[in-house]
Amino acid sequence: MSECTVLGLREQLENGEIHLVDVREKMEFAGGRVSGASLIPLGELEKRHKELDHSKPIYVMCRTGRRSSEAQRKLQALGFTNVVNVSGGIEAWKKESLPLEKDEYAPWSIERQVRFTAGLLVLTGVLLSLFVHPYFIAIPGFIGFGLAFTATIDWCGMGLLIAKMPWNKRVA
Repeated sequence: MSECTVLGLREQLENGEIHLVDVREKMEFAGGRVSGASLIPLGELEKRHKELDHSKPIYVMCRTGRRSSEAQRKLQALGFTNVVNVSGGIEAWKKESLPLEKDEYAPWSIERQVRFTAGLLVLTGVLLSLFVHPYFIAIPGFIGFGLAFTATIDWCGMGLLIAKMPWNKRVA
């Protein structure tokens, strides 16, 4: 499978004649993307692959390279022969301090919203246990257990719930 670094992608973008596809979700794309990238979320790739030009090299990227690697395999299975995975994704792009486009009112990432919510719940529980009743200490205990448990099973119910909030649905 073919891969390139973000510096290699930048060079290819300057030379032109490639199609850059971002396979993240709409909200992630709104929060920061490489100029000229087309958004086709990974879950929509099979039904939207006809939007891509078979004659141009297709570079796929996501946040870290995991989803884009999967997208690369899917596109190759769909008959695309020149698909390149951008290793490291947007995170590597940011580490190189390369420019990003961003929607003006893009919401925070789900991960950041989960950290904020969990932190706020822990703080609230501690303050309530100090000033109202000691049993409120159960709130930060429950949140701590939940964070550890969801990290173990790699599933986050809080993240799924937060993703359904109205401020995360505004992105067109």
